[in-house]
Amino acid sequence: MIGDEEVTVRVAATVAMAYGIRPAEVAQIPAGTNTRNYRVTDDGGGLWFAKVYRDHPTLERERSAVELAEFAREGGALVPAVRRTRDGDLVEVRGPVPMSLWTLVPDVETAEGTLTGGRWPAVGEAVGQLHRLLAGHPAAGPVLRPGAEVCDLPGNQARFERMITAYGSMPELGEFEVWAAEACRERLGVFGRLAKLLSALTELTVQVPHGDLASPNVLLRGEKVAGIVDFQPPKVRYVAWEIARIGCDPRSLLLGWDAWLSGLARLLAAYQDAHPGARREDLLATAVVGCVSMLASTYPLAQPLDAPQEMTASLETYARARHEAALMLLDRLDDVEEALRDCLR
Repeated sequence: MIGDEEVTVRVAATVAMAYGIRPAEVAQIPAGTNTRNYRVTDDGGGLWFAKVYRDHPTLERERSAVELAEFAREGGALVPAVRRTRDGDLVEVRGPVPMSLWTLVPDVETAEGTLTGGRWPAVGEAVGQLHRLLAGHPAAGPVLRPGAEVCDLPGNQARFERMITAYGSMPELGEFEVWAAEACRERLGVFGRLAKLLSALTELTVQVPHGDLASPNVLLRGEKVAGIVDFQPPKVRYVAWEIARIGCDPRSLLLGWDAWLSGLARLLAAYQDAHPGARREDLLATAVVGCVSMLASTYPLAQPLDAPQEMTASLETYARARHEAALMLLDRLDDVEEALRDCLR
């Protein structure tokens, strides 16, 4: 595996060779899981964000994701500009490292646990605008599908059962593994309730969305959205699921129930204003879909089994927060539905 210092040198060389930019400074940004990310300052003081890809076999997939981001930006969405190579490519594949290069958005923070006040409607407006634009993507237009299909409960139940068995067969469990095994048993105990929630859902809209609208991918400056980043390749997904990724983020929910519920209502109302064609049914289903999706997901409870080298203290903290927030939401979904019905047209 190439060391961080060597990658930094290669990033500088690629920026110069492929993009015609003379880098004055290249510094790694401590974020990203599937990519290594770098802040590049050129000799004129310009700032760039270099996304370095780990595997050449995935580059076509990465190019599709960049194309989707460019499509959204050209329509007016708050997406940073991608810089094409000298040959006009969105992704550089022939230089010292495979990468894409973007305009860096300075002086921002992510939406991780920071959705408060006017940020809620600002995010709702930005996401509503994004979904309105992506509804016109040539890969697929919006259609209706049964809401019950938003989650594969039988498959997820089987995965939880296998995880409990795997944890039980480990010769020694650490503190987090003990907690994770118990959390898996708690999740299995509510699967009957989750099945009833899914069966009660109406048909919901699917379309091409962002694909990974988690809070780290929404950049904020003050009470404004400064950018939406890290798109996934075009794939049809449930609109309610995507909105829930940001609207039901557990860190925001755990800041305080009343503030979160008021914020979610404001987010959805602003989304509706920015996307008048959005269906009310999709917005009303957001909390249910978010709750079921969190409780039926094995991430990150499965990480000690599947990828123990990726476990960090912050991921353990996130796992506990996600579990607590999802169970809280499950017990108070009636309150959420009542509040959302009052705020949506």
